[in-house]
Amino acid sequence: MEERPNKTMVIIGVVIAVVLGLVIVGGGGYLLITNPETTAVLRDVFIIVLALESSILIFQIQNLTRLLQEEIKPILDSTNETVSTVRGTATFVSENVVSPMIEAASYVSAVKKVFELLFPRRRAPTKSQSPGHNSPTEG
Repeated sequence: MEERPNKTMVIIGVVIAVVLGLVIVGGGGYLLITNPETTAVLRDVFIIVLALESSILIFQIQNLTRLLQEEIKPILDSTNETVSTVRGTATFVSENVVSPMIEAASYVSAVKKVFELLFPRRRAPTKSQSPGHNSPTEG
C-alpha cells in the first residue's frame, strides 16, 4: 500500500521551493541588472534553447500528423465499415425476420380472437358462485 505524504512535509516542501525560487529570481535579477554582458550571453543562450525547442515541437507535430494519417484514419475507416455492416444487417433482419414474424403474430392473434368470439369458453365460477357457498337463490 502506498504511503501518503504528511501534510506538514508537503507544506514545508512548498515553502522551501517558493523561497528558493524567490532567491534565484531575485539574485538572478540583480546579476542581470549589474552585468549587462552576462545578460546578453544568457539572452542568446535562451534564444538558442527556444529555437531547439521549436524544432523539437515541429518534429513532434509532424509525428502526430503521421500518426493521425497512418494509424488513426485506418481505424476510423474500419469503424465506419463495421457500422455500415451492422446497419445493413439490422435492416436485413428487420425486413426479412422481424416484420414477417410480427405479421404472422398479428394474424395468429386475429384468428385466436375470432375463435374466442365464435366459440366462447365457459368461465370458471367466481368466488361467490363456488360450490359450497350458499347463495340467496339456493334453497
